[in-house]
Amino acid sequence: MGKIRLKNIRVHSNHGCLKEEMLIGSDYRVDLEICANLSLPSKSDKLSETVDYVHLNNIVKEEMAVRSNLLEHVAKRILDRIFKELPEVKKSEIEVAKINPPIGGDVQSVAVVLSAERP
Repeated sequence: MGKIRLKNIRVHSNHGCLKEEMLIGSDYRVDLEICANLSLPSKSDKLSETVDYVHLNNIVKEEMAVRSNLLEHVAKRILDRIFKELPEVKKSEIEVAKINPPIGGDVQSVAVVLSAERP
């Protein structure tokens, strides 16, 4: 078993419950980790035998572009797509963070972390 991590994927999107968030949007950071059997690609050196992190990055960017009220919802959609499109993935964890959230205080970010395993 091995892990692939994508750290600090930065996107701008319109998630949130406030009208301003829906219209103006906010900056987000996404960290993703997947677990898969990486023994074969570690020997073969073939992209076709591993989990392509370009594919993972595209899933994150595409799902982050679809507006949600809650970070929990967008994080779950990303996990669902990973398991649907990448059968090699056995488990995954995602953190979706809103940078400088409009919560009436000096807060660097708020984040939601979800994890899931293939049944």
